[in-house]
Amino acid sequence: MAVREQAPQDQTIAPPRPTDERVTIIKPSRGWASLNLGELWEYRELLYFLAWRDVKVRYKQTIIGVAWAIIQPLFTMLVFSLFFGMWANMPSDAIPYPIFSYAALVPWNFFANGLRQASDSLVLSANLIRKVYFPRLVIPIASVLSGVVDFGLAFLVLLGMMLAYGIVPSLERVIWLPPLLLLALITALGVGLWLSAMNVQFRDVRYTVPFLIQLWLFATPIAYPSSLLPEPWRTIYGLNPMAGVVEGFRWALLGAETAPGPMIAASTFVAVTLLVGGAFYFRRMEKTFADIV
Repeated sequence: MAVREQAPQDQTIAPPRPTDERVTIIKPSRGWASLNLGELWEYRELLYFLAWRDVKVRYKQTIIGVAWAIIQPLFTMLVFSLFFGMWANMPSDAIPYPIFSYAALVPWNFFANGLRQASDSLVLSANLIRKVYFPRLVIPIASVLSGVVDFGLAFLVLLGMMLAYGIVPSLERVIWLPPLLLLALITALGVGLWLSAMNVQFRDVRYTVPFLIQLWLFATPIAYPSSLLPEPWRTIYGLNPMAGVVEGFRWALLGAETAPGPMIAASTFVAVTLLVGGAFYFRRMEKTFADIV
Protein backbone atom coordinates (compact mmCIF):
# COMPACT_ATOMS: atom_id res chain seq x y z
CA MET A 1 0.00 0.00 0.00
CA ALA A 2 1.45 3.22 -1.13
CA VAL A 3 1.81 5.93 1.41
CA ARG A 4 0.87 9.36 0.20
CA GLU A 5 3.25 11.98 1.30
CA GLN A 6 1.83 15.35 2.21
CA ALA A 7 3.45 18.40 0.75
CA PRO A 8 5.15 20.49 3.37
CA GLN A 9 3.19 23.53 4.36
CA ASP A 10 4.61 26.92 3.43
CA GLN A 11 6.54 28.42 6.30
CA THR A 12 6.44 32.15 6.53
CA ILE A 13 9.62 33.73 7.88
CA ALA A 14 8.86 36.74 10.01
CA PRO A 15 10.81 39.86 9.09
CA PRO A 16 13.38 41.00 11.65
CA ARG A 17 12.10 43.39 14.19
CA PRO A 18 13.39 46.89 13.84
CA THR A 19 15.78 47.93 16.56
CA ASP A 20 16.28 51.33 18.13
CA GLU A 21 19.99 51.30 17.43
CA ARG A 22 21.26 53.72 14.81
CA VAL A 23 24.37 53.17 12.77
CA THR A 24 26.38 56.24 11.86
CA ILE A 25 28.73 55.89 8.92
CA ILE A 26 31.54 58.43 8.92
CA LYS A 27 33.08 59.14 5.54
CA PRO A 28 35.83 61.62 4.70
CA SER A 29 34.69 64.72 2.90
CA ARG A 30 35.76 65.49 -0.63
CA GLY A 31 37.04 68.87 -1.68
CA TRP A 32 35.90 71.88 0.30
CA ALA A 33 33.60 70.70 3.07
CA SER A 34 30.94 72.79 4.78
CA LEU A 35 31.65 74.12 8.26
CA ASN A 36 28.76 72.11 9.76
CA LEU A 37 28.30 74.49 12.69
CA GLY A 38 25.24 72.58 13.85
CA GLU A 39 27.40 69.58 14.71
CA LEU A 40 29.78 71.88 16.53
CA TRP A 41 26.91 73.12 18.68
CA GLU A 42 25.95 69.52 19.55
CA TYR A 43 29.43 69.05 21.06
CA ARG A 44 29.34 72.23 23.14
CA GLU A 45 29.75 70.28 26.38
CA LEU A 46 32.92 68.70 25.05
CA LEU A 47 34.12 72.19 24.16
CA TYR A 48 33.59 73.31 27.74
CA PHE A 49 35.40 70.31 29.24
CA LEU A 50 38.37 70.63 26.88
CA ALA A 51 38.72 74.33 27.67
CA TRP A 52 38.60 73.65 31.40
CA ARG A 53 41.10 70.81 30.96
CA ASP A 54 43.54 73.19 29.27
CA VAL A 55 43.26 75.62 32.18
CA LYS A 56 43.96 72.91 34.76
CA VAL A 57 46.85 71.37 32.82
CA ARG A 58 48.47 74.76 32.28
CA TYR A 59 48.87 75.45 36.00
CA LYS A 60 49.13 71.91 37.32
CA GLN A 61 52.18 71.34 39.54
CA THR A 62 53.26 74.99 39.36
CA ILE A 63 54.55 76.92 42.34
CA ILE A 64 52.93 80.25 41.54
CA GLY A 65 49.88 78.84 39.74
CA VAL A 66 47.48 81.23 38.06
CA ALA A 67 49.63 84.16 39.20
CA TRP A 68 51.59 83.62 35.98
CA ALA A 69 48.65 85.23 34.18
CA ILE A 70 49.47 88.43 36.08
CA ILE A 71 53.26 88.19 36.21
CA GLN A 72 53.78 87.92 32.45
CA PRO A 73 52.11 91.20 31.39
CA LEU A 74 53.25 92.96 34.57
CA PHE A 75 56.95 92.27 34.02
CA THR A 76 56.66 93.08 30.32
CA MET A 77 55.10 96.40 31.30
CA LEU A 78 58.03 97.12 33.64
CA VAL A 79 60.55 96.42 30.86
CA PHE A 80 58.66 98.59 28.38
CA SER A 81 58.33 101.40 30.93
CA LEU A 82 62.07 101.32 31.59
CA PHE A 83 63.35 101.18 28.02
CA PHE A 84 60.62 102.89 26.02
CA GLY A 85 59.03 105.14 28.65
CA MET A 86 62.07 106.44 30.54
CA TRP A 87 65.08 106.02 28.26
CA ALA A 88 63.51 106.42 24.80
CA ASN A 89 60.91 108.92 26.09
CA MET A 90 58.23 107.36 23.90
CA PRO A 91 54.99 109.43 23.70
CA SER A 92 51.92 107.85 25.29
CA ASP A 93 48.99 110.10 24.28
CA ALA A 94 49.11 112.03 27.60
CA ILE A 95 48.55 108.78 29.53
CA PRO A 96 51.03 107.55 32.17
CA TYR A 97 53.27 105.13 30.31
CA PRO A 98 53.00 102.14 32.70
CA ILE A 99 49.24 101.92 32.39
CA PHE A 100 49.45 102.94 28.72
CA SER A 101 51.50 99.82 27.96
CA TYR A 102 49.76 97.49 30.41
CA ALA A 103 46.31 98.25 28.96
CA ALA A 104 47.66 97.05 25.60
CA LEU A 105 49.45 94.00 27.01
CA VAL A 106 46.28 92.57 28.60
CA PRO A 107 44.48 91.87 25.27
CA TRP A 108 47.79 91.15 23.55
CA ASN A 109 48.69 88.34 25.97
CA PHE A 110 45.22 86.87 25.50
CA PHE A 111 45.78 86.85 21.75
CA ALA A 112 49.38 85.59 21.84
CA ASN A 113 48.69 82.77 24.30
CA GLY A 114 45.57 81.73 22.41
CA LEU A 115 47.47 81.65 19.12
CA ARG A 116 50.30 79.65 20.66
CA GLN A 117 47.97 77.11 22.26
CA ALA A 118 45.73 76.74 19.20
CA SER A 119 48.58 76.22 16.75
CA ASP A 120 49.89 73.23 18.73
CA SER A 121 46.53 71.90 19.94
CA LEU A 122 45.98 69.16 17.35
CA VAL A 123 49.41 67.61 17.80
CA LEU A 124 49.02 67.60 21.58
CA SER A 125 45.61 65.91 21.25
CA ALA A 126 46.81 63.24 18.81
CA ASN A 127 45.64 60.29 20.94
CA LEU A 128 42.16 61.73 21.25
CA ILE A 129 41.90 62.41 17.53
CA ARG A 130 42.89 58.84 16.59
CA LYS A 131 40.39 57.13 18.90
CA VAL A 132 37.19 59.19 19.05
CA TYR A 133 35.17 61.03 16.46
CA PHE A 134 34.07 64.60 17.17
CA PRO A 135 34.32 67.88 15.27
CA ARG A 136 38.03 68.68 15.26
CA LEU A 137 37.24 72.38 15.35
CA VAL A 138 36.45 71.90 19.03
CA ILE A 139 40.14 71.48 19.91
CA PRO A 140 41.57 74.84 18.73
CA ILE A 141 38.45 76.70 19.86
CA ALA A 142 38.84 75.28 23.37
CA SER A 143 42.51 76.25 23.41
CA VAL A 144 41.67 79.88 22.66
CA LEU A 145 38.72 80.03 25.07
CA SER A 146 40.84 78.73 27.93
CA GLY A 147 42.74 82.02 27.87
CA VAL A 148 39.67 83.92 29.08
CA VAL A 149 40.59 82.97 32.67
CA ASP A 150 44.05 84.51 32.31
CA PHE A 151 42.56 87.58 30.69
CA GLY A 152 40.16 88.06 33.59
CA LEU A 153 42.95 87.93 36.18
CA ALA A 154 45.16 90.38 34.26
CA PHE A 155 42.16 92.66 33.70
CA LEU A 156 41.57 92.89 37.46
CA VAL A 157 45.13 94.20 37.88
CA LEU A 158 44.43 96.73 35.14
CA LEU A 159 41.38 97.98 37.03
CA GLY A 160 43.53 98.34 40.16
CA MET A 161 46.09 100.39 38.22
CA MET A 162 43.33 102.61 36.87
CA LEU A 163 42.16 103.33 40.42
CA ALA A 164 45.73 104.09 41.48
CA TYR A 165 46.14 106.59 38.64
CA GLY A 166 42.67 108.06 39.21
CA ILE A 167 41.35 107.04 35.78
CA VAL A 168 37.60 106.49 35.62
CA PRO A 169 36.35 105.14 32.28
CA SER A 170 33.21 106.37 30.60
CA LEU A 171 30.27 103.96 30.59
CA GLU A 172 29.58 104.80 26.94
CA ARG A 173 33.03 103.52 26.04
CA VAL A 174 33.26 100.56 28.43
CA ILE A 175 30.42 98.78 26.65
CA TRP A 176 32.77 98.34 23.69
CA LEU A 177 35.13 96.11 25.67
CA PRO A 178 33.26 92.79 25.01
CA PRO A 179 33.24 93.34 21.22
CA LEU A 180 36.94 94.26 21.35
CA LEU A 181 37.72 91.10 23.31
CA LEU A 182 35.69 89.11 20.78
CA LEU A 183 37.77 90.70 18.01
CA ALA A 184 40.97 89.52 19.72
CA LEU A 185 39.48 86.03 20.08
CA ILE A 186 38.46 85.91 16.41
CA THR A 187 41.96 86.99 15.37
CA ALA A 188 43.67 84.36 17.53
CA LEU A 189 41.29 81.63 16.39
CA GLY A 190 41.48 82.60 12.72
CA VAL A 191 45.28 82.47 12.59
CA GLY A 192 45.31 79.48 14.95
CA LEU A 193 43.12 77.43 12.60
CA TRP A 194 45.51 78.00 9.72
CA LEU A 195 48.60 77.17 11.77
CA SER A 196 47.11 74.18 13.61
CA ALA A 197 46.09 72.49 10.36
CA MET A 198 49.51 73.21 8.85
CA ASN A 199 51.29 71.97 11.97
CA VAL A 200 49.80 68.50 11.54
CA GLN A 201 51.51 68.08 8.18
CA PHE A 202 54.56 70.31 8.66
CA ARG A 203 55.90 70.00 12.20
CA ASP A 204 58.35 72.84 11.80
CA VAL A 205 55.39 75.25 11.94
CA ARG A 206 55.59 75.06 15.74
CA TYR A 207 59.06 76.62 15.60
CA THR A 208 57.91 79.55 13.50
CA VAL A 209 55.02 80.49 15.80
CA PRO A 210 57.16 82.14 18.56
CA PHE A 211 59.03 84.10 15.88
CA LEU A 212 55.74 85.17 14.29
CA ILE A 213 54.34 86.30 17.66
CA GLN A 214 57.50 88.27 18.42
CA LEU A 215 57.33 90.12 15.11
CA TRP A 216 53.60 90.72 15.56
CA LEU A 217 54.27 92.21 19.01
CA PHE A 218 56.45 95.00 17.63
CA ALA A 219 54.13 95.48 14.66
CA THR A 220 51.31 96.28 17.11
CA PRO A 221 51.10 99.66 18.90
CA ILE A 222 51.85 98.35 22.39
CA ALA A 223 55.09 100.14 23.25
CA TYR A 224 54.14 103.15 21.12
CA PRO A 225 50.89 104.89 20.11
CA SER A 226 49.37 104.59 16.67
CA SER A 227 48.83 108.37 16.74
CA LEU A 228 52.41 108.67 15.48
CA LEU A 229 51.00 107.76 12.06
CA PRO A 230 48.92 110.32 10.14
CA GLU A 231 45.78 109.44 8.24
CA PRO A 232 45.18 107.51 6.02
CA TRP A 233 48.18 105.44 7.14
CA ARG A 234 46.67 105.01 10.58
CA THR A 235 43.59 103.35 9.13
CA ILE A 236 45.74 101.16 6.89
CA TYR A 237 47.64 100.20 10.04
CA GLY A 238 44.36 98.66 11.19
CA LEU A 239 44.93 95.84 8.69
CA ASN A 240 46.83 94.42 11.63
CA PRO A 241 43.77 93.20 13.59
CA MET A 242 45.47 93.56 16.96
CA ALA A 243 46.17 97.23 16.27
CA GLY A 244 42.45 97.92 16.39
CA VAL A 245 42.03 95.82 19.54
CA VAL A 246 44.87 97.56 21.42
CA GLU A 247 43.86 101.08 20.45
CA GLY A 248 40.24 100.22 21.20
CA PHE A 249 41.13 99.12 24.73
CA ARG A 250 43.03 102.34 25.39
CA TRP A 251 40.18 104.40 24.02
CA ALA A 252 37.51 102.54 26.01
CA LEU A 253 39.35 102.33 29.35
CA LEU A 254 41.90 105.12 29.50
CA GLY A 255 40.02 107.81 27.62
CA ALA A 256 42.45 108.19 24.74
CA GLU A 257 41.43 111.15 22.60
CA THR A 258 41.93 109.51 19.22
CA ALA A 259 38.83 107.48 18.33
CA PRO A 260 39.93 104.28 16.57
CA GLY A 261 36.72 103.78 14.60
CA PRO A 262 38.18 103.40 11.06
CA MET A 263 41.07 101.33 12.42
CA ILE A 264 38.70 98.93 14.21
CA ALA A 265 36.61 98.60 11.04
CA ALA A 266 39.69 97.57 9.06
CA SER A 267 40.79 95.20 11.83
CA THR A 268 37.36 93.57 11.97
CA PHE A 269 37.32 92.95 8.23
CA VAL A 270 40.74 91.28 8.28
CA ALA A 271 39.96 89.23 11.42
CA VAL A 272 36.68 87.87 10.00
CA THR A 273 38.40 87.05 6.70
CA LEU A 274 41.12 85.13 8.56
CA LEU A 275 38.52 83.24 10.59
CA VAL A 276 36.33 82.21 7.66
CA GLY A 277 39.27 81.26 5.47
CA GLY A 278 40.96 79.39 8.31
CA ALA A 279 37.78 77.47 9.15
CA PHE A 280 37.28 76.27 5.57
CA TYR A 281 40.96 75.34 5.23
CA PHE A 282 40.78 73.47 8.55
CA ARG A 283 37.71 71.53 7.43
CA ARG A 284 39.36 70.67 4.11
CA MET A 285 42.43 69.23 5.85
CA GLU A 286 40.46 67.60 8.69
CA LYS A 287 40.05 64.26 6.89
CA THR A 288 43.81 63.68 7.04
CA PHE A 289 44.37 64.53 10.71
CA ALA A 290 43.86 61.03 12.16
CA ASP A 291 46.24 59.47 9.62
CA ILE A 292 49.07 62.00 9.88
CA VAL A 293 49.03 63.35 13.42
